[in-house]
Amino acid sequence: MENLDFYNHNIFPIQIGDNQFWITTTIVNTWIIMGVLFVFAIIVRLSLKKFEDIPKGFQNVIEAIVDIFYSFTSSTMGEKNKGFAPFYGSMFLFILLANLSGLVGLRPPTADIATTLSLALMTFFMVQGYGIKSNGIGKYIKGFFEPIPFLFPLNVIGELANPVSLSFRLFGNILGGTIIMALWYSMPWIALKIGLPAVLHAYFDVFAGVLQTFIFVMLSMTFVSSAMEG
Repeated sequence: MENLDFYNHNIFPIQIGDNQFWITTTIVNTWIIMGVLFVFAIIVRLSLKKFEDIPKGFQNVIEAIVDIFYSFTSSTMGEKNKGFAPFYGSMFLFILLANLSGLVGLRPPTADIATTLSLALMTFFMVQGYGIKSNGIGKYIKGFFEPIPFLFPLNVIGELANPVSLSFRLFGNILGGTIIMALWYSMPWIALKIGLPAVLHAYFDVFAGVLQTFIFVMLSMTFVSSAMEG
C-alpha cells in the first residue's frame, strides 16, 4: 500500500503578514487547467482572422463547439437566455478538463470540495442576483413565504441546500473515482495493473467525468432560469 496516495498535498507556503497560506496540489492543477484553456482561447482568437464563410478543419470544430453550447443553453434556459452560453460554456470546459485531468496523472481539482463549492456558490449568488433583478426585491422575498408563510424556514433551507447538493454531488463522484484508482494502483499484484486500469479510467475519468460535468452545468442553468422566471 506504499503507493496509496489520493490526498491534496501542501506544496509550498506563502507568508502574508502573520498569516501563512499554502499552495496545494489542487491550486497548482487548477492553474495548469486554466493555462491550457487560456492558450486554447488565444489560439482560437488568433485563428478568427483566418475563418472563412465556408468553414473547414479547425474552424469547423470551433463553430461546432459554439453551436453546441448555444443550443444547450437555449434548450435548457430558453431562447431569451442564450446569452449565458459563453459563461456556461467556459464553466463546462473547465469542469470537464478538471474531471479528465486524472488521465494525465493529475489529481482532479474537482476532487477537492473547495473547488466544487466555489463553483456551486457562483450558481447560488447568480440565482439570488438574477432572481432579484428579474422579479424585484419584493417578489423575491415574498417567494420565500409561498405557498404559506409557515413554510418560510423550509424555503430558506431548500435554497441553501442547492449549492451544498451541487458541490457534494460533483465532489463525491470525482473523489470516489480518484480513491478507487489509487487503491487499484496500490495493489501488489502486477497482473491486475495490465489492461484493466484502462477500463477503470474510461469509466471513472471519462464517462463519470463527462456525465458529472453535464449534470452540474445543467442543474446550474435550471436553477438560474427558474429564479429569473420567479
